[in-house]
Amino acid sequence: MKIIQTEIPDVLLIEPRVFEDERGFFYESFNERVFQEKTNVVEQFVQDNHSRSAKNVLRGLHYQIKQPQGKLVRVVVGEIFDVAVDLRTNSKYFGQWIGVHLSANNKEQLWIPAGFAHGFLVLSEYAEVVYKTTDYYAPEHERSLLWSDPDLAIAWPLEVEPIVSAKDRAGKLVKEAEVFA
Repeated sequence: MKIIQTEIPDVLLIEPRVFEDERGFFYESFNERVFQEKTNVVEQFVQDNHSRSAKNVLRGLHYQIKQPQGKLVRVVVGEIFDVAVDLRTNSKYFGQWIGVHLSANNKEQLWIPAGFAHGFLVLSEYAEVVYKTTDYYAPEHERSLLWSDPDLAIAWPLEVEPIVSAKDRAGKLVKEAEVFA
């Protein structure tokens, strides 16, 4: 496993060690001991989520203001552009974002700690995204940032207008949003 720090050092790109031959491939997608040793992140994952979305679906940017969730994200089918936005007011990276391409082909994962909003855009015909969370889903604490907030200026690799849920169309601008102290 190779750990790559992003421009926001708490957000980590994880490249697994993949064993491939004519039969296919094998890799260990998660090993708690190795994850903790390599990342220095000691978290307990309590929930696994799996979503499937069509091309041009944009989900997010979601976070929970209470019971915040750290997320370990990977793609098992297709490709996405995955985004994390730092909402920790005590961080020098507050209001900045990281975007990475995650795909079933590259098998990379993204560690997003609690205190970040998260979203993704599907680039392939469809994509299946699997992610572990460090706290349980709490809909009463869920919040959304507006994916197109001009203050964030996220460089989504859009070819057409994205398909966005009504909830996500109603997301808040970062300057109006509840954030983490």
